[in-house]
Amino acid sequence: MTSLGAIGLGPDEEALYELLLDRSPATLGQLTAAWPRADLRPLLAALERKGLLSTSPGPPPAYTAVAPEIALDVLLLAAERDLLRVRERARALEEVFQERARERTPPVVVEVVTGRRAVEQRHAQIQYAARQQLRCLSKHPYFDPLGSVAAQHELLERGITSRLIYEREFVAAEGALRQIEEMVEAGQQARVLPELPMKLYVVDDRLALLLLRHEPADALSALVIHPSGLLEALIRLFEGLWQRALPFSPTSSARDASRGSRDSRNSRSSQDSRDDARLVALLLSGLTDEAIARQLGIGHRTAERRIAGLMARLGARTRFQAGVQAARNGPRTEPHDS
Repeated sequence: MTSLGAIGLGPDEEALYELLLDRSPATLGQLTAAWPRADLRPLLAALERKGLLSTSPGPPPAYTAVAPEIALDVLLLAAERDLLRVRERARALEEVFQERARERTPPVVVEVVTGRRAVEQRHAQIQYAARQQLRCLSKHPYFDPLGSVAAQHELLERGITSRLIYEREFVAAEGALRQIEEMVEAGQQARVLPELPMKLYVVDDRLALLLLRHEPADALSALVIHPSGLLEALIRLFEGLWQRALPFSPTSSARDASRGSRDSRNSRSSQDSRDDARLVALLLSGLTDEAIARQLGIGHRTAERRIAGLMARLGARTRFQAGVQAARNGPRTEPHDS
């Protein structure tokens, strides 16, 4: 689809309209000299029907492009009206579907979706269907990261609340820290747990997608859960895990890590504060020193020194305690009893 395809212009129509904007007024012969591909008369007629050009009587007739501010706005308003009608029709069809589902005995609660392509399509549909919030338990199997990140960005731009609980295995993967940082800075709420029981998406309080693990990977399947006691149980499961999970927010951790007593520590650069924040996030995830070094792009011994330094500043006795303290309470300047 072209950039103007959403308002009904094909590729050739858009290209010819752009040519007219540059050459108006122009005769058929002048346009044909600059357009060797095909007979222009059907395209010119189509543009005239859509209000994108006007014709002077001639001879020979001359074609003039109508200003985009006028012509394209008219088409855009028409497209918006069409979309509104489609949305109303979709709501009516959904009501019919729900009514038929309620009439079935037993009512339809679970749909089974099989095959990677079908599951990925339903995954995308469910995310885009969110109106208020998306809850997600993020664990293997993972979808295309670029597509998932783009979909998440679109949700956040629409004002949808996005809450994700990441499994430690994902946080340890190459490039995961940077991806999570990007999403948190865009507005995603992220937490982390060592393990998750399933891969789950819940849209608002009305729909869930539960992925089933199969081998080989191409045999992926999923369950779509409709409003029911089962959906309510999955929502309660997510909320319980959310309460147990630890916050994974390098941005807020950076603010916490920069607080403290007014001594030489406050002279650290913003980059040092960000490095501390990333370290805190990784400590909260329970990653090993080797995995932390890999995520930060530093040597193993350098990672050990940074972890020891952070623990000393916070007065923490364990790596995990240091992460929790920095994320939830800010640093302490004096040692304390655990």
